[in-house]
Amino acid sequence: MKEVMAMRKFVAPELVFGAGSALLAGQYAENFGARRALMVTDPGVLHCRWIADVKDSLNRAGIETFVFSDVSENPRDVEVMKGAEFYKENNCDCIVAVGGGSPMDCAKAIGIVTTNNAHILSFEGVDMVDSPGPPLICIPSTAGSSADVSQFAIITDTVRHVKISIVSKAMVPDAALVDPSLTTTMGSQLTAATGLDALTHAIEAYVSNANSALTDLFALDAIKLVSKNLVSAIKNPDNIELRGFVMLGSMEAGLAFSNAILGAVHAMAHSLGGHLNLPHGECNAILLPYVIKTNFSSAEDRYTDIAKAMSVDVEGKTADQICGSLIDVIVALRKDAGITKTLKDFGLKREDIPKLAELALKDACMVTNPVELNSEDVEKIYEAAF
Repeated sequence: MKEVMAMRKFVAPELVFGAGSALLAGQYAENFGARRALMVTDPGVLHCRWIADVKDSLNRAGIETFVFSDVSENPRDVEVMKGAEFYKENNCDCIVAVGGGSPMDCAKAIGIVTTNNAHILSFEGVDMVDSPGPPLICIPSTAGSSADVSQFAIITDTVRHVKISIVSKAMVPDAALVDPSLTTTMGSQLTAATGLDALTHAIEAYVSNANSALTDLFALDAIKLVSKNLVSAIKNPDNIELRGFVMLGSMEAGLAFSNAILGAVHAMAHSLGGHLNLPHGECNAILLPYVIKTNFSSAEDRYTDIAKAMSVDVEGKTADQICGSLIDVIVALRKDAGITKTLKDFGLKREDIPKLAELALKDACMVTNPVELNSEDVEKIYEAAF
């Protein structure tokens, strides 16, 4: 009861979930009083059929659209600043982000740069944004990043070669149009990587030291939905119902971690992604079992709940046995999803590990890890995943 009564805030955008919701873009932009919208996307989805549908929706509402697609897989500070200039040059008054986590994070960053007239790197950290950006509508095309519902934006610092976290309620989109039908254009590898990212979001949110009764509800349901349906969705890519279950799990995981924050897996993945420009979801999938092993004794009851949510039989088992079984289930899921690489396979060198650990310990996500880790702990996790 004491935990339930703990004071916690919960932030979320206005949400529309379901097939066809992407076509409400024009209606929402019009409701915000927009006349000239910046559409932020990336080259990978620029020519998908539903991009034209979203543009048509905006045009039918009388809103002129300007497309910015110079966005990398891990959005960079220079791309954000370029996008902000493009926004100003075209006198835009609204941003519509269409795509995965990269264009959505870039769109969030463009927004706060335009209203605060500051470089994107100056917002690094928690609650560093003075003024919110212009109206922002997010339309996700992947089921994993949850940038469409979160108060996070992750941007690569191209000088320090590290990903920075910007955490602020000003980063929460004004509207999220979550349409599972858009995810049918994802290939199997992207479906797997983003799905495992969503699972990691939910697990880290549930064991976070900033969890709450509300985030717990979303996190546990997300764990069930993603773990049960991800592999089937990969094998049956055109099945909208399966896609919808994974998309719903991703959205719930996003609502959980946006408010409970994350932990060591994401802090370490951000460090890796900035250093080697690696796919974020796969980094999380590789690191997750080793972080669980390190954290388990500090959040034994919560990891046991997670194990139950993933259909692990915990009856009569010791803590070590539950930990081992949970890790086995996660590793099996990762393998079944086709994620089999190690950090060494991605080009990591052992001599890079101390620097990566140093950067990971400075990441905002490390603050809410259930146990405080030191550089030796983090280096050991990297070594184990190597």
